[in-house]
Parts: sequence; C-alpha cells; structure tokens
Amino acid sequence: MNNLVIMKNKQAVTTSLQVAETFGKRHDHVLRDIEHVRKDLPNFGEMFVEANVTDSYGRDRKAYYLNRDGFTLLAMGFTGKTALNFKLQYIQAFNHMEKVIKTSRMDSYMIDDPIERADRWKTEYLERKHLAEENRQLRIPALLGNAVSASDDSVTVGTFAKILRQKGIPMGQNRLFEWLRGHGFLIRGGRRHNAPTQRAMELKVMEVRETVVNTNHGAVNKFTPLITGKGQQYLASKFLKQKEQHEEVSKE
Repeated sequence: MNNLVIMKNKQAVTTSLQVAETFGKRHDHVLRDIEHVRKDLPNFGEMFVEANVTDSYGRDRKAYYLNRDGFTLLAMGFTGKTALNFKLQYIQAFNHMEKVIKTSRMDSYMIDDPIERADRWKTEYLERKHLAEENRQLRIPALLGNAVSASDDSVTVGTFAKILRQKGIPMGQNRLFEWLRGHGFLIRGGRRHNAPTQRAMELKVMEVRETVVNTNHGAVNKFTPLITGKGQQYLASKFLKQKEQHEEVSKE
C-alpha cells in the first residue's frame, strides 16, 4: 500500500490504474467514471491529467493522474466497508506525501521534528556539495581557456604554469615542477630526471618529448615533459579545488 500516492511535478497524486487495483475495479470502468465527471467539471484539468502510465505488466496504458481533490471526487461513489478502509488509507497516504513535499521545500532550520530536520540537513549538504562540484567542473574550461581545454594539444610545464598564474592560481614553473615530482608525475633524479613517470603516462595526463642534444661530451638525450589536454583539465581541477579550500579556510 506504500505506492498509493506518489510525487509528480512536486504534487501528491495517484493514478487511475492504482485506484482500480486498490478498490478492485476494472480500469476501463474507472476511466468511464472519470470521463463522466469531466462533462460537468470546468476545472477538470486542475484535478485530472491524462497520460500514458505503465501498468503492473510493464505495458503503457491510457490513464489519469489524480490529485487529492480529483481522488476525493472520484471516490465519492465508492461505497461499502472495504471501500471506506481504502479511502482512509488513501487519505493517510496523501497526508504523508504532502508532508514530505512540504518538508522538502523547507530549510532544515525551519523543521521542528529533530529526525526530519537532520534528514533535511543531510539532503541540503549533499545538494550543496553536488552543486559546488558542478560549478567547479564548469569553471575548468573558463580557467584554461576554451581553446586549450577543448584541445588535444600538449603544453610544456612552463606554459601550463603561466596559464594557472594568469587565472589567479599562484604557480610558477619551478614550483609546478616540484609539485609534479612530489606527487609522482615526474621522475625525481637520475638520468631521466623530470621525465614523466609510468603512472603519469598510464593516466594519459603527461607525455614526453625526447630529443638528442650534441655536447662536448657527446650526444645526450633531453626529456621535455608535456601536459596533455586531459592532464590540463585533471591538474586544473586539483589546483582549483585547493584554491577554493584555501579560500574557505581564510574566511573562517
């Protein structure tokens, strides 16, 4: 009986299919009764909405959504002790769903019941967290510039540091190199110093340009680390999150 009333478009409603099933009536008879009401009801559309509703067999059926007033009007003609019990259950279901809807529109501090207040606070927290993440993701292309973030072109560490600095994230080339080494994206020391690590390559956030430089001591391989388009978005997301966390701490 938990599905007697549902929420649709922020309103408590039931369906003609559910009414027919609950009261043990043929659905076509319930539709007939609704159509009969329609003839003399100027505001029919405020109580009944025609739609295709999936029945218990998974089939789409012509049906109606009914709000509390529509259900009350329809159920007036249902008589007998069993029908009375079902009407009472429907009233309870409408009351419960309308309370849920009302609570969902209230801020947590406005709710008196401590359990409901805690549930609403949790919902608000998750909504704020989700919205913050969406906003952060939307800001990444703006941070990088559409040409860069939408491109597959790789850039040098120095170029990426300059992009970050121009967008308000204090990150010079040397500091970015150190950050990448400290976080396992670049090799620290040895012949391949500052070359991308295997992890960075597997994540496809970095790649390497290898060139041969002739010196007085012979040919030397030079490794230039490059940040891929994917890597630019990945790292921008990290730095933007760190910047926002720092700003939050500064406000406290």
